[in-house]
Formats: sequence, structure tokens, C-alpha cells
Amino acid sequence: MSKIILGIDPGIADTGYGVVREDGGKLSCLCYGTIKTVPADDLITRLDILHRELDKIIKKYQPGLAAVEQLFFNKNVRTALIVGQARGVMLLTLKQNNIPICEFTPSQIKQAVSAYGKANKKQIQKMVKLILGLKEMPQPDDAADALAAAICALNSSLCLKVKD
Repeated sequence: MSKIILGIDPGIADTGYGVVREDGGKLSCLCYGTIKTVPADDLITRLDILHRELDKIIKKYQPGLAAVEQLFFNKNVRTALIVGQARGVMLLTLKQNNIPICEFTPSQIKQAVSAYGKANKKQIQKMVKLILGLKEMPQPDDAADALAAAICALNSSLCLKVKD
């Protein structure tokens, strides 16, 4: 029986997403990309765009689990608060669609994909390409990080209960 996992790398300007299918131990990428918002728009409009676009992805791919990257400490408090609001909208959208959620720190995701918790963006992109058998490295970084989050969830004992 195949499982579909939605990975999310939260952001306000660019939210990365990646949809991965696991079927008999083989992983494949169904889609990936970013949800973009326009900085000139007010925050509420941008949050609404994130909600509506994520809801469309959920409706199209029907994931059984979501893997969401946790926020890392940001020295710019204003940016951290805004991204936190975007992340909250994403978590609520997942909950409204009855999607179980696993959350991971950036270093947990890097460790799961590259066996090194401090891997750089290029290393993550290369490993995601290899693991999913993609023809080219996933771009942009936010989308590659989202795919990595989905892979992390598939390989995590923390998510075993919600995956099955």
C-alpha cells in the first residue's frame, strides 16, 4: 500500500512544498515547488494566499501525513514572528484537512537525508535528487527542503504511528 507525504518548509515570501510517495519501500516524487506571496501585499492577504494554495495541494494529492519544518531561532524578531504566523496558517490548514502532522528541526531533516545535521543547501539538494531518483537537483532550496522533510517523515520512527 502506498503512502503519500506532504513536506512543508514554511516561509512568508516562499513556502516550499514537496509531495513524496512511498510504495513498497521505493520513494518517488509526485511534485514540488513553492507558494510565493508578494511582499507589497499586506500580511493578511499573504497568509490567505498560503492557506488557499496549500489547501489546493492537499485536495489534489490527498497526503496521509505532513512533515513540517520547525522554525529555527532568527535574530530578526520581526521576521521570525511573521514566518511563525505563516507556519501557524499552514498547521491550521493541515488540521482542517485532517492531515496528521510530524514536525522536525532543520538539523533532524538534514541528518535524515544526508547523515550530517549541518549539511549545506547544495548537499541536501544532491541527496534529495539521489534518494528520489530525480533527473536534476530540485530548485529552489525551499522546495528541496520540503522534499527532505517528507523523506525524513518516511524514515522517522516518530511518525510510524501516524503513517500506518
